[in-house]
Amino acid sequence: MLAGLLVATLSQLTGQAQAQTYQQGLELTTKRTQELTNQQWRDSLTVLNQQIATQPWSTDLHLRKAAVNLELQQWQYAIEEYGLVLQHQLHNPAALFYRAYAATHMRYYDVARRDYEAFLSLFPTHMEARLSYAYVLQQLGHNIEALDELNAVVEMKPDSAVAYASRAALEREMKQYEAALYDWQQAARLDSKNADYVASQVDLLLFLKRRQEALRVLDAAVQRGIPQGLLHQWYERCRRTK
Repeated sequence: MLAGLLVATLSQLTGQAQAQTYQQGLELTTKRTQELTNQQWRDSLTVLNQQIATQPWSTDLHLRKAAVNLELQQWQYAIEEYGLVLQHQLHNPAALFYRAYAATHMRYYDVARRDYEAFLSLFPTHMEARLSYAYVLQQLGHNIEALDELNAVVEMKPDSAVAYASRAALEREMKQYEAALYDWQQAARLDSKNADYVASQVDLLLFLKRRQEALRVLDAAVQRGIPQGLLHQWYERCRRTK
């Protein structure tokens, strides 16, 4: 956000060329910072491997190693490390939750489903796990079960915009359009400055050929403080839609 504001200011004061130069420098700096961070994680991994090799079994060390694997997006290594933990502690919550997370990235959805189910048997009100479990069910083609799960999440967290938005996305996929519109409205009500929720609602309204209603949604979003520039492409789509 700050970088964007600085670029805009430079464009106004010294011209587009200087702004582009600044942006390029910013991107190089960000990339360099990421490289340094990754190197630090790799260094940590080396230390942890040495400790694991020279000490008796330690659940803590293996969990820490798996966490570093996650940071480095080494999903398969993380899955294997959490598997070792679960061999020693069948119901270790951290290992169940994060192995499911890594398995989802690898598209091992059956593994993720089993782990989320085991985790939720221990912590049935864990919202992130329930949302993730619903996503996995969708990927497995079990939309009815996924919708039941999201209904439970909304009932459990009726003040959560994310819960309504997650359910709306599935409802649209299932062609339950009016239900999806209602849930996008609720998500936008609960998180009134979220432009993505507005965009999703407008996109569905345009799909349903309800252009005037889409324009009213956009205007209402601007009135409650969402910058019109963030919604410019949606105004343009409304104008092009007959």
